[in-house]
Amino acid sequence: MDVLPSCVFLLLCVCHLSFMAVLNQHTESRNLFAERACCRRQSHFLYIGQDILGSPINMDVGMCRTHCSQSQPIAFEARVQSYSRTSSMLDYLKDRKTRLLGSPHRESASTVGNVPSCGASSTCEPTGMRVDKVMLFDGVREVEVIEECHCEAKVTRCIRAPSLKTYFYETPYETVVDVGKCVGSKGELEGFSCVPTKFDSTVVDTPNKVELIQTVVGCDVKEGCYRVPYVEYHYEMSYNADGLREETLKEIDVGRCLGSCTSGSHCLLRSASGTAECLLWAEGQGSACVPQSYASHTFLNQRGQIRTVLAITSCLCQS
Repeated sequence: MDVLPSCVFLLLCVCHLSFMAVLNQHTESRNLFAERACCRRQSHFLYIGQDILGSPINMDVGMCRTHCSQSQPIAFEARVQSYSRTSSMLDYLKDRKTRLLGSPHRESASTVGNVPSCGASSTCEPTGMRVDKVMLFDGVREVEVIEECHCEAKVTRCIRAPSLKTYFYETPYETVVDVGKCVGSKGELEGFSCVPTKFDSTVVDTPNKVELIQTVVGCDVKEGCYRVPYVEYHYEMSYNADGLREETLKEIDVGRCLGSCTSGSHCLLRSASGTAECLLWAEGQGSACVPQSYASHTFLNQRGQIRTVLAITSCLCQS
């Protein structure tokens, strides 16, 4: 009579153990996914300069990159069993190398490192930055420090995205400003990228005075060297039909040249596969983004003198 309850008890134990094994398996898979789809801040120290005493200053400005474990280490027992099958350490290393080269699922370190931690549709980008002012021997320098990172979705068109920066961190004047940034594809043409084209400014209170922080308002797809609007106002004198003198405000977009130019390098050796990949570059002298053409605006100033203002209409890279 006692056999039947014992069998039922054993059956319940087996079912419980099986259920816990399945649950642990799903939990491990979920944790593994969360571990691989990661984006975290890592330490990245940079030499900033020398302080007023001449001592070097290194700061942890941080960087956003994958923090995932790439492969599971081989268990100690498995290594011992593998080594016991060989006659010497040299044979063990040879056997291990042969197994690694022959494995169809083998992934090199470079291949694993190229897998994005946020997936193919996102990138690991800073979610918050702060601006620290450091007193150096040659003056005050502003250093941008990454605080946190997150997975940011990729966009195909050029748009302005939020970019939060904290000024006067951990002080009564701490202020967070959305300075903005430009994100998006560089387009089909080579040499084009998504860059800021419209700017604004915001006022930030400081212990000594107010400061103007430049912010990005609009973005567009431009070449590496491009023109952006820059408005100037001038007083213009004129005479109406009755011969009376009038004073008006004249607005002139004189423009500015922004962006960077290629170093003038040219390719000496390209890939034999027929692609445009360059294997060997010849470094050349750098070039600057400078005005290419102008337009003149002539008017009478407040003193009745002829005044000419030149406005930039286009920019180019020039050595």
